[in-house]
Formats: sequence, structure tokens, C-alpha cells
Amino acid sequence: MRIGVLSDTHIPGRAKKLPEELMREFQSVDHIIHAGDVTSYSVLHELGLLAPVTAVAGNVDPEPLQRELGMKKLITLGGFRIGIVHGHGTYGKTAERALLTFQDEAADCIVFGHSHIPLCEYRGNLLLFNPGSPTDRRRNKFYSFGILELDQIIRAKHHFF
Repeated sequence: MRIGVLSDTHIPGRAKKLPEELMREFQSVDHIIHAGDVTSYSVLHELGLLAPVTAVAGNVDPEPLQRELGMKKLITLGGFRIGIVHGHGTYGKTAERALLTFQDEAADCIVFGHSHIPLCEYRGNLLLFNPGSPTDRRRNKFYSFGILELDQIIRAKHHFF
């Protein structure tokens, strides 16, 4: 199973539309995860034309999106439990907040965003994955998104452009 992963699209604030690189790569995914700061329903609609979408809200998402999406989800795809959270908060670092969100749940992978900083790191058997942002690289050299490949194990890869 192939999962497209993105976060922090901030459309239309940071870009008018999703980048062609992302749209081209996501044509071959089975599912899409958006880890918050969507900011526009149009993003979810456009992604939904490619594959089923699971999304959570982020700190800059409008109230209706926050109510509809919620701030945290734990889903099962390809036999793996994947936690999804944006990762914003007032204490600690983003990855640590994401970990704490699912500390009492048996997740195999936690997908989060907020920092716009790509991360692919194991904590024991738990994969922490931040895809970065495809529309706002902040102080990073490249824009980014990710792909999770699920079979006997979870493989994660960033796509930089």
C-alpha cells in the first residue's frame, strides 16, 4: 500500500494550488494523509479526486475545518496503526508533542506537521514522520512531501523539490 503524506499546505496563503510535483506523485497512491494547516476545503477536494483522504486540522485552520476534521486521528492502513496530529502546542518540540499525543495508544507510525521541517526518525519501533511542506519551505532549502510504503514493514521517503 502506498500512502501520500503532506502537511502545512496553507492554500491560498502560501500558494494558489498544490504543486504539480505533488499531484503527479500522488496519482499513484492508495490513500492520502494531510497532517493539518489545510486552510481551504478546496485542497481536500482536489486531493480526494486522487485517493481517499484522511486529514486533521492544524492551528491555522478555520473553525469549521477544525470541527469537521478534529485535531487527532488514529487509523489503520495496510495492517499498521498510524497516528495523525498537526503537532502545535505551547510546550516542548513538535516531535515530542506528537509523541505525547499518542503515548497511550499502540501506534506504529505518527505523522505530524506544524514545523515545516521534514523528519523521518525511529523511536524504538515507532516511526515519526513529518513530511515538511509542499508550499512553504520556511528556512528549508526545498519544499517537500512524503510517501509511506506499507507491506511487511513501513518504509518512509521524503520527496524534495
